[in-house]
Amino acid sequence: MDVIHNKDLGTKQKALAINLDPKIYGSYSEVGAGQDVAAYFFKAGASSGTIAKTMSAYDMTFSDAIYGSHGKRYVSEARLIAMLEKEYGLLIERLAEKRGDTTTFFAFADTMSALNYHKTNEGHGWMGVRFQLEPGGAFNDVVIHVKLLDNDNVLQQNAVGVLGVNLLYACFYYHAHPNIFLLSLMDNLSRDAIQIDMIRFEGPDFSKVDNRLMSLHLVKYGFTDAALFGPDGINMQPSEILYKKHIVVIRGRFRPVINVHLDMLNTGVRQFLQEPDVDKDQVVVIAELTLQALKERDADPTAEIDEKDFLDRVDILCALGQTVLISDFHEYYKLVAYLSKITKLKMGVVLGYPNLEYIFSEEHYKDLPGGILESFATLFSRKVKLFIYPTLRNGIIYNCLRFNPPSHLVDLYRYLIANNKIEDIHHYKEINLQIQTDKVLQMIKHEEEGWEEYVPAEVAAMIKDRCLFGYVCQPKPADQK
Repeated sequence: MDVIHNKDLGTKQKALAINLDPKIYGSYSEVGAGQDVAAYFFKAGASSGTIAKTMSAYDMTFSDAIYGSHGKRYVSEARLIAMLEKEYGLLIERLAEKRGDTTTFFAFADTMSALNYHKTNEGHGWMGVRFQLEPGGAFNDVVIHVKLLDNDNVLQQNAVGVLGVNLLYACFYYHAHPNIFLLSLMDNLSRDAIQIDMIRFEGPDFSKVDNRLMSLHLVKYGFTDAALFGPDGINMQPSEILYKKHIVVIRGRFRPVINVHLDMLNTGVRQFLQEPDVDKDQVVVIAELTLQALKERDADPTAEIDEKDFLDRVDILCALGQTVLISDFHEYYKLVAYLSKITKLKMGVVLGYPNLEYIFSEEHYKDLPGGILESFATLFSRKVKLFIYPTLRNGIIYNCLRFNPPSHLVDLYRYLIANNKIEDIHHYKEINLQIQTDKVLQMIKHEEEGWEEYVPAEVAAMIKDRCLFGYVCQPKPADQK
């Protein structure tokens, strides 16, 4: 039966539907922002049919006594998972024998930091559900991280309550349709009120859900500006991974990853580590894919995102050990502004010479009141440094020394060079300057010989084995199928 996303359902209606479902029964544990989710279920009516227990371990000592100590950060995924494990375990221990044959148990938990009295913090938190879909069945987990954007504590608490109802409703009624599940989380909520920047589905009933696609959809649907996952493909919350870290980021289409990309990254990172104000033990390297880059397929920037094409690129990046960031930041200054909210340590941006030309092209900043100066104030006022990989044109190697910005920007460019904001990448492999990504892609598609020498060996093997990027696979012998 097809499931339709009913956008007209109010929050109270969702809570009441759960309360009236005789199979659904569980507990709520909320830390930090109050009993905002459980309150909706109490007020909706018939809550005795659904609620086994609610609690709020607000005091840190009490919380540690119940769920254990998980470091100094009380608003963390580790604490959320401990809450889910504890509360779900108690449900099974105390109620499985009595009503386990007819009940699908759930444990809802959240740990939130809402706006404080002096408004000196940023509201955010973790929310999750551990639940069964069949009596006596195995459990599933859905975990999200949310940013609270309202400039008022009460409004933030209300947003938490609405989101919690949406999440629990989606777990039981939209679980078979991940895209509807995701979209329904924003029912009766404004994009100005919250951002969801991480979601993870786990459990037997989500075995076919690719969490990397869910990260892409978070950005695609405008739920967040960026999403992050590691080399193992597991979704991560950006602040948890990048907090108080030096970040080196390289942006590209990576269709496919070629030797130039790896040389850019290796040489750029090597130079960044030589900076006197960089702690080598606190560096995180990121490969960034923008929504725009995912649409720039076959020279058609208006194309819709091909999910298989996206996963192909990600699989290769992950196989090379890369942490991947998906973003909606077309301009570099927006990327730097986003990362600067997470870390105050120095960052490095590795980019090719054509992107240096792009950054100094004023036509890209027409929508900014302050034009290019406004974008540069964001890009270069932070602790950031650009590392420029050269380009070969008509037999000439173009780098920072050969860059000629418009005459009225020459002094600005010299200022940035003099203040160590822009630097050429040295010791690169000159042979790589002959390689162009689009040319390699065409060679792969047209079965031209020799393309393998332009890409890392691991990448060539994956392209051939999985017929990626238009590569025509040869039929395998019957004994190898």
